[in-house]
Amino acid sequence: MLRRYILLLLAPGLIHAADTFSRIQSISAQAQESMKKYDVPGVSIAVFENYRLVWAKGYGVASVNTKTPVDASTLFQAASISKPVAATAVMRLAADGFLDLDANVNDYLKSWKLPENDLTKATPVTLRMIMSHTAGITVHGFKGYEAGSAIPTVPQVLDGVSPANSEPVRVTVAPKTKYDYSGGGYTILQQLLVDVTRHSFPDLMRNLVLDTLGMALSTYEQPLPASAIPIASTAHEPHGQAIKGERHIYPEMAAAGLSTTPSELVRFAIAIQQARDGQPGAIIPKALAQAMTTPFIPGSFGLGFEMLRSNEKVKRFFGHTGGNVGYRCMLLATLQGGNGIAVMTNGDEFKAVAEIVNKAVVEYGW
Repeated sequence: MLRRYILLLLAPGLIHAADTFSRIQSISAQAQESMKKYDVPGVSIAVFENYRLVWAKGYGVASVNTKTPVDASTLFQAASISKPVAATAVMRLAADGFLDLDANVNDYLKSWKLPENDLTKATPVTLRMIMSHTAGITVHGFKGYEAGSAIPTVPQVLDGVSPANSEPVRVTVAPKTKYDYSGGGYTILQQLLVDVTRHSFPDLMRNLVLDTLGMALSTYEQPLPASAIPIASTAHEPHGQAIKGERHIYPEMAAAGLSTTPSELVRFAIAIQQARDGQPGAIIPKALAQAMTTPFIPGSFGLGFEMLRSNEKVKRFFGHTGGNVGYRCMLLATLQGGNGIAVMTNGDEFKAVAEIVNKAVVEYGW
């Protein structure tokens, strides 16, 4: 039986056990308070220090209907945290010479092309722009599709044609002139990766990132495969009711389709931290990891990650938030030292996530 609580002992001398338990108790109390305040049925937390997962814990239930407890292996939709994981696949292909981050994306796209206009003729859209949300591309995010409804293909999503429930993905602002968050851009990235590798998106992500990092429970498959259903959480409405069909389906996998656990997001964050430090055997070269965690233009994301600060002006963190229907989550990692936290919930209120993350930042002195 899966345990609801995991505590990984640190190497002797790194931190006193009493401090660890005290911090767990404080963060756990915050989690339970926030769950009650915002009608969030379930929360899962994983904390890492010095490039190691130190504890992971589940709270509440995976579904208000079944009352199945959340544990460290419960799957949640990662929503927009899907984006930096997808960006890492791009970086691996770039490191191997299969992709040029500064080439026109239409040079790679085969089954769909980004429509050209005067803006793209003057400045072609590149992967570097898409990953940093500076390509001037429309469609901020996606609503997903109820289970049992018609699911569009990715080209249908990109053109905004039935049964897609989102607008066409187009360039409406001069590329590389401003930051403008775009899930639509990452959906172009998804189609590009499929066209280049000739593999399905879930398969290529497993080959390029998930298996490499030991993220065995994680998947980009939409809908979830039958094998994942028993450990998957249910999405819930703002007042705690389970949504129809348990969870929405997102064909926009690069933008919103990853299902995972906080512990496996920690594996991902640590891999990027190690790559930033130039450690041997890192998943991508140091220069590419630093590009992922450095604003491309002032005020923008890095190539995949948002740069975050605490209460000070200095930006000390990289990470990403996520919000699908009935799910809210956050991954926060320090730029130095290999520390951070991942919080995932099956509720529809981001304030609960923010309160837990803020408590951890204070408790650990990050």
